[in-house]
Amino acid sequence: MTSKPRVTSDEQAAALKLWVVLSRAHQTVAELAKRDVERGELSLTEFAVMEALLHKGDLTAGEVSRRVLLRSGSLTYVIDKLVERDLIRRRVCDEDKRRTYLQLTTAGNALMRRIWPGHAAAIELATSGLTLTEKRTVARLLKKMGLHAESAGGAGTKSG
Repeated sequence: MTSKPRVTSDEQAAALKLWVVLSRAHQTVAELAKRDVERGELSLTEFAVMEALLHKGDLTAGEVSRRVLLRSGSLTYVIDKLVERDLIRRRVCDEDKRRTYLQLTTAGNALMRRIWPGHAAAIELATSGLTLTEKRTVARLLKKMGLHAESAGGAGTKSG
């Protein structure tokens, strides 16, 4: 008979419970978002790149990578596909020729403006179990948790 690992404190038990609930919620909402996006003309990754450009304007590949959490090699592949489809273009920076910006083409902008409202509605539906105040509170708390975890740098994860 296997016994459960012993949790050392209420704080630790609450942290572990939060992690499980957060992971399950993320998985469920992410799957809904993926299905919604993939019904259209883009993969989820392509959509993420184009959404960043739609809402933030021209960005370098590095800036896009940080926003959509993609590795450079994967991002290059996605960018190449979007350029080939004439949905985004590369533009060399006038002031620093070493920098290249990505920007939506007219076709890319039109596609995103057509599919964005439906995607936003799908995410709204996925989170409709919370009130507006609850959504704002959860977003604020998750941001706080993420920033703290980032500054902690994985404390307590080294084996000894």
